[in-house]
Amino acid sequence: MISAQSKVDNKIVLEQAQGVKQFLTFIMADEEYGVDILTVQEIRSWEEITEIPNAPDYLKGVINLRGTIVPILDLRLRFGLAAIDYGPLTVVIVVKVHFAQNSKIMGVVVDAVSDVYSIAEQDAKTVPSLTDSENAEFVAGLVNVGEKMVALLDLKKTMDI
Repeated sequence: MISAQSKVDNKIVLEQAQGVKQFLTFIMADEEYGVDILTVQEIRSWEEITEIPNAPDYLKGVINLRGTIVPILDLRLRFGLAAIDYGPLTVVIVVKVHFAQNSKIMGVVVDAVSDVYSIAEQDAKTVPSLTDSENAEFVAGLVNVGEKMVALLDLKKTMDI
C-alpha cells in the first residue's frame, strides 16, 4: 500500500522532472510573493525575539530554534515598504538557502501566508528594468496565477546581508 506522503513525494519529483516547481506564497502590502517551497523549513507564528545592537533596521533580531540561532529579517523593511504592527496573521517563514560555500537559515517576517502554487519555470517572466531600484534584484521572476501576479523572490540576493 502506498502512503499519502509517498504520493505527495512522487508528485513533487514528477513535477520537478517536468520543470515545474512549487512555491509558497505570502502577502506583503497587498502584493503576493513566492519562494521555492523546497527552501522552506517551517512556518511559525510571530514571537518575541532577541534584538541585535547596531543591526540594520530590517534585521529584527534572532530566535533560538531548537538550538540553532536564526536571524529574523523583516521583508517589508528589506524591500523599503512601510513598517506595520505585527498582528495575529504575521508569520515567520524559516528558510534555508544554499550558497557556493555554505548555507544560511533565516526567518523572514511576512504579513500572512497565502497559498502553494505549482509553477512551470517557463511561465516565469523576467522583471522589466524600469528603475534602478536595488529592490528589483530581489525578484527572480513574475508569474500570473489566475487574475493576480506573483513576484518570485531570489532568496540568495534577499538574504545576502
